[in-house]
Amino acid sequence: MASPAGPDPGPLAALRAHRLVPVVAIRDAEAATGLAEALVAGGLPLIEITLRTEAAPEALKRAAGVKNLVVVAGTVTTPDQVKLAVDCGAKMIVSPGLNTRVVEYCLTHNLPVVPGVCTPTEIETARNLGLKTLKFFPAEAYGGVRTLKALGDVYKDFSFVPTGGVNLQNLGDYLKLPIVLACGGSWMVPADAVNNRRFGDVEKLVRDAVALVRTLAPA
Repeated sequence: MASPAGPDPGPLAALRAHRLVPVVAIRDAEAATGLAEALVAGGLPLIEITLRTEAAPEALKRAAGVKNLVVVAGTVTTPDQVKLAVDCGAKMIVSPGLNTRVVEYCLTHNLPVVPGVCTPTEIETARNLGLKTLKFFPAEAYGGVRTLKALGDVYKDFSFVPTGGVNLQNLGDYLKLPIVLACGGSWMVPADAVNNRRFGDVEKLVRDAVALVRTLAPA
């Protein structure tokens, strides 16, 4: 994998602009193009494809072929997976935990990386690595909004992307927090709709999610 001239600001800028990232585990790579097109048509040109399935690498490739879509690889836990994801078209790496090997590899190759954290110790470690944008995961299991409020009192210079248990009912509570950059969620890309190629349903859910975000967190 060749090193680019510098980190691509696109993925983080897209998170900042849209405040929401769809997180999906794709089990049939052939569904990836239709899903990606539905996201773009619905006004949310972002996708985090998790490396939890055998279909993920091919799904990343297919999604990367859709114009105007920012493709993120999630659940990345090793440097080899980083290489694979980038070779398949991913522009940013998201990991479930603060794996220093993954982070250091990404930083060496000027690749945006958002590792998962849930404790002050992990946040401090991320600071030492030069990171300021972190995934708060699993959000609801670790106290959700209440925990993030407490962390925000100390770590005002960080941005967080809470993921895990975020839904229509609590999305607004997260987005109101000054330290929340965006939220990760799966309700707008339900597995049943994706697996059965009901991309019209996905597009509607995405449009509704985008409209809700604009209401909850107007620009």
